[in-house]
Amino acid sequence: MAIRKTVTTPHGIEIRNAYHRVESLSLVGKDKIKFHFRASVDGTLPHFADTEYQCTYLLDGDNPIRQAYKYLKTFDQYIDCEDC
Repeated sequence: MAIRKTVTTPHGIEIRNAYHRVESLSLVGKDKIKFHFRASVDGTLPHFADTEYQCTYLLDGDNPIRQAYKYLKTFDQYIDCEDC
């Protein structure tokens, strides 16, 4: 699971359909998860962006990775992204 979204790097370079994925997910206590959201050009090259997030995790909900993506899609910059 991943998403595609066109982004502009801090250096002003536009990357069309950049590949973003949740990585390094870990549990923080019984009700939180922590993960990195990394972006790369195509999913195989090294990432050019890495942001760490933490959110509530529902034990009886979807798997933690799906919950992480659902959380990310609450942010304006990821609402219109394409699942891939």
